Amino acid sequence: MAFTLYSLLQAALLLVNAVAVLHEERFLRHVGWGSDQGIGGFGEEPGIKAQLTNLIRSIRTVMRVPLIAVNSITIVLLLLFG
Repeated sequence: MAFTLYSLLQAALLLVNAVAVLHEERFLRHVGWGSDQGIGGFGEEPGIKAQLTNLIRSIRTVMRVPLIAVNSITIVLLLLFG
């Protein structure tokens, strides 16, 4: 298997899919990354954990519908071209 732009895009799609299916109550809260874990005070910079949980929550919110379309296109391309 050659390293191509398509394989790089496919790997990125798999990573976004993996982030999109993380469930906050079932998985993230058990490892200490729940929504109530990263609350800081006013004027404080959010830590890396709070930034990552916000990124995960944003990916799940924003990328839900586009992921369905991109996954469908990827499946069709794989069926057509192998």
